[in-house]
Amino acid sequence: MRATVIHAPHDIRIEEVPDAAVREPTDAVVRTVLACICGSDLWAYRGVASRQPGQRIGHEFLGVVEAVGAAVTGFRPGDLVVAPFVWSDGVCEFCVEGLQTSCPHGGFWGTPGSDGGQGEAVRVPFADGTLVQLPKEAASDQHLLTALLALSDVMSTGHHAALAAGVRPGATVAVVGDGAVGLCGVLAARRLGADRIIALGRHEDRTAIARKFGATDVVPARGEEAVAAVRELTGGSGAHAVLEAVGTEESMRTAISIARDGGAVGYVGVPHGGSAGVDISQMFDRNVAVCGGVAPARAYIPELLADVLSGRIDPSPVFDATVDLDGVPDGYRAMDERTALKVKITF
Repeated sequence: MRATVIHAPHDIRIEEVPDAAVREPTDAVVRTVLACICGSDLWAYRGVASRQPGQRIGHEFLGVVEAVGAAVTGFRPGDLVVAPFVWSDGVCEFCVEGLQTSCPHGGFWGTPGSDGGQGEAVRVPFADGTLVQLPKEAASDQHLLTALLALSDVMSTGHHAALAAGVRPGATVAVVGDGAVGLCGVLAARRLGADRIIALGRHEDRTAIARKFGATDVVPARGEEAVAAVRELTGGSGAHAVLEAVGTEESMRTAISIARDGGAVGYVGVPHGGSAGVDISQMFDRNVAVCGGVAPARAYIPELLADVLSGRIDPSPVFDATVDLDGVPDGYRAMDERTALKVKITF
């Protein structure tokens, strides 16, 4: 079978790799229908995060079950499923508590020895604890499938940021970052009842999506200029909840600075490029809480799935470019050059 591998920074290739196969009784093999490129994949592409030459890459996919191990009880060949970006056993203490990203038997797609999500098929460890079944009729609806693909990571991660920041009905929310996760954070904040949503972003095509998702205000600035603008919009007080979806020192400092006294920052941006920039003194003096981390997408997918199926939320607009498997290297290039927001991969 063919899959995406990374050999070095800016060196993404489509190569023949061993076929995905059931190795353990708890495994399933999923034939990929849709996958995508994540903003966090770019850190390996740019050389910020190290990878072994020839390592698989990609962690967002949905598809059809082709085979299951003898111990798998919840799925059978032909089922349409979506996978969160981390596999988990579903039975350990962390999984039971809804923190599947800390499962001691779990892992991230594309790590050495595992299949990446950007390939023709994927071996799924602990299928019963990992996969989420989708309605079969969704297979014929490309728009719906695209929306469902977002549940594997970006929509679930935006939701995690909103929950971590304590978004509630009537709250004022600010979102730092206009990538796919930040935009999904806007959608999540609206879903949770926020009254005012301030999106920080300088790209008009992206802030247009933010407005479509529920942003009431846009601040096209960074750093101190952004802090001053948000303060002015909020009468000097700041936002009750701030969603940080970038992961740089500047973005974290901005997030803390625009939070209202007694407010909270939900951070989900993958840390890169230096210190997280957490100002403990400012947090202490103003009673600002900081909470977040890796989103336990498996815990959130069922409730978000229900809202996608009902039409209450539609995260599909974050996918603004589509390639086939052979076009994946061009997809990485487009996202790296910011000519694409998020690239969908069709099979």
